[in-house]
Amino acid sequence: MERASRQNTTPRLTIAAIIEMLEPGGKQTMGAVAAGVVAAMIQAAKASGVIVRIEPSDFAALAAKIGDPLVVASRGGFFNKYFDYLMSYKGLAFYTRSPDSISLPSKVELVTATKIWIPGN
Repeated sequence: MERASRQNTTPRLTIAAIIEMLEPGGKQTMGAVAAGVVAAMIQAAKASGVIVRIEPSDFAALAAKIGDPLVVASRGGFFNKYFDYLMSYKGLAFYTRSPDSISLPSKVELVTATKIWIPGN
């Protein structure tokens, strides 16, 4: 028995397409461009799954509770420095931002990233 394939009908909108719409001679109104940007943000949120924002102290406690956690960390900010942390536990992605580095248990496998991008952040 063949399985029916489910097609994603959400339009894909890239940054390049948005820039093209805004160029002189573009046929799109600002309202249409804004609607496209919102559609792109919704698509990004769907693709990222469930992300749970927690306090830095709760993140450290959760990392201590997990057997061998994998934590992705990045440092950002220009004037106001901050640290972003991301970890998966029981199918959920846990995220926190801290003005200071978080002290993590030695059992943590730490991956340093250039940047962690979270929708709406």
